Amino acid sequence: MSQTGSYSIFVNQTEKTIDMSVKGTFTPQQAKDFHNDYQSKVGSINANNFTLKVDCKNMNIITQEMLPALETSFKMYKDSQFDKVEFIIEKSPVIKMQLSRIARNAGLANSEVIEV
Repeated sequence: MSQTGSYSIFVNQTEKTIDMSVKGTFTPQQAKDFHNDYQSKVGSINANNFTLKVDCKNMNIITQEMLPALETSFKMYKDSQFDKVEFIIEKSPVIKMQLSRIARNAGLANSEVIEV
């Protein structure tokens, strides 16, 4: 059962992290809104001193139609030049493989998929 997409982005200045949560499956409009929100929040910090932590535990398996938007997101993470990018997932070989492949394709070399 697919759940509607939602997200949150929180800049934690004390911990030097961007705490992000991604849930469900995004519509193209939600992906666009996310990209704009991301740019406005991350644009205000020096990202190379921060770790981006993305909670993907409630994210649905990535559909073919969402792939371009997700690749755009990963390229934005790369362009932001975070010190490190962590994708936190429930144990799921499929999602781990999908996120790892998209990160590799986007050139996001400093990322890690962490299963909990």
